Amino acid sequence: MKNVRAIAARAVARVMRGRSLDDILLQAPQVPPRDRALLQAMVYGVIRDYRLLGALVDAMSDRAIDNDEVDALLRVGLYQLRSMRVPAHAAVQETVEATTILNQPRPRALINALLRRYQREQAQLEEALVQSPGIVHSHPDWLVRRIEADWGAAAESVIAANQQAGPMTLRVNGRRMSGEAYRARLAAQGLDAHTVPGVPEALVLAQPQPVEAIPGFARGSASVQDASAQLAAALLDAQPGQRVLDACAAPGGKTAHILERCPDAQVVALDSDKQRLIRIDESLRRLRLSAQVVAGDAAQPEQWWDGTAFERILIDAPCSATGVIRRHPDIKWLRREDDVERLAQGQLRMLKALWPLLAPGGVLVYATCSILDAEGAAVAERFMACTADVQEFPIEAEWGVPARLGRRLAPGGDFDGFYYLRLRKAESAEAAPSK
Repeated sequence: MKNVRAIAARAVARVMRGRSLDDILLQAPQVPPRDRALLQAMVYGVIRDYRLLGALVDAMSDRAIDNDEVDALLRVGLYQLRSMRVPAHAAVQETVEATTILNQPRPRALINALLRRYQREQAQLEEALVQSPGIVHSHPDWLVRRIEADWGAAAESVIAANQQAGPMTLRVNGRRMSGEAYRARLAAQGLDAHTVPGVPEALVLAQPQPVEAIPGFARGSASVQDASAQLAAALLDAQPGQRVLDACAAPGGKTAHILERCPDAQVVALDSDKQRLIRIDESLRRLRLSAQVVAGDAAQPEQWWDGTAFERILIDAPCSATGVIRRHPDIKWLRREDDVERLAQGQLRMLKALWPLLAPGGVLVYATCSILDAEGAAVAERFMACTADVQEFPIEAEWGVPARLGRRLAPGGDFDGFYYLRLRKAESAEAAPSK
């Protein structure tokens, strides 16, 4: 029988070598549904608390563990004892047994000794931990510094929020029924949900559910989409007959939301990844919506643009994704500080390339799921400083807080971390290809 702890340790080790957590779990050996839930809980938990668990290991032993799977296995054991409801004897025994499955029997005694020591001395070991945000909330130091610089007094609450798993949020298809009507439908099936102020189509489930259990999901009554991401369509405010570009559209949630709110808009859904375009098509078919799905690089419109201007453009730009760490804890360890400026330069290039495609008087919404200023207001300032026909179209809302330009949301509660900027093109401008 497969030892789920061994599978979890291998998954953690591969993530820390640079692989995506989602990809690793998709490729993990098949286990029964109950064990699958245990596997996911252990892997997500260890990745989320990776640095803190390492600090506990260091406090208990000065012997370096030179095998990354064994090191990960020890953290899997500690996480069970520290944060899960697994009986202690089962956590220790199964974790120790996993050394054999990993073909690493020599550290068996060490792992057994350290896990049992943690059981005996948990209170003292926890109390002795260095009380820095990087250790307590298990973040890399560079990211702590950036968040502290960008968020000031709110920094520690932002960092702490990254450690809490995000809720499952639905986007109700307003073409089918109102949010309140759908909430009543959920309640009739024993599913509790609450509304989100300022996000009319959003319902947050009290407990996550498989999509098969969501009433009417297969027929398009609702979709899964975080409340922060649902703000984009309202900010864009597409009108009937308008030509709309959703740049970087995959996996298609925002494209679908634009069309749910305005079925008569002429939407072009663009993405550079042809494989991800398949997901857009699947989403649109489920919701019985229609858009022109195009493969192309948003920063090189000369390769795909037909010369007809857009009245609305949405740029949900590739970014560090530091606003969705609570859903993807591997981001903390896969990102590097020098990635941030590289991504910000790409965001600026995209803004410059797509701005000429916007019709005079048109509206462009720029968004990133980042909590870093370098990918938010700083990009906005750089763009506006070199663009003559641009005006900020201020966002007045009950969600988030004002940034120097645009508006930003901290992660936590009903919202992922996000940045939004809304711009309007001066009426005298003429759309022209990007040079």
